[in-house]
Amino acid sequence: MPVKIHALDHIVINVSDVARSAEWYRKILGMEVRVFDPGQGKPTRTSLIFGNQKINVRPRDADTVEWFTADHVAAGSDDLCFLTGATPQDVVAHLKASGVAIEEGPVAKQGARGTLRSVYCRDPDGSLIEISSYEDGAD
Repeated sequence: MPVKIHALDHIVINVSDVARSAEWYRKILGMEVRVFDPGQGKPTRTSLIFGNQKINVRPRDADTVEWFTADHVAAGSDDLCFLTGATPQDVVAHLKASGVAIEEGPVAKQGARGTLRSVYCRDPDGSLIEISSYEDGAD
C-alpha cells in the first residue's frame, strides 16, 4: 500500500531576522510565538503556532549542520496561504490599520476545497502571504 499523506504538521521559512518576522506573524496574523530548545546542543528555535500547525522560523544564515534544511535557502521566497474565519473586508481593514500594504484582493482563487476569497500582502522579507476564507464559510 502506498503512503498517503493526510495533513500538514509544520513548515520552515527562512528569514533575515527571526525576531522581526515572529513579531509580524504574531501581530498581523495572530500566531502564537514559541521559543523552544531542540536539544542535542543546538541553538533555540522559534515557532509560530496556529490551529494544529506550526511554522518554524529559521534564520537564513543558520548553520546547515545545526539546522538540517532545504538545498536552496533564501529569505522572502515563500508563498503561503492561510485560512481565516474573518471576512475579506475585515482582512483588508486589519491590514490597512496595521500599515501592511495590500498586493491584491479580495479576489476569488481556487483552494484545496473550493473557492477562496483571498487578500494578498507580503511579510517583512517579501514572501507572499495569502489570507483567505472559503466562500461557503467552511473552516
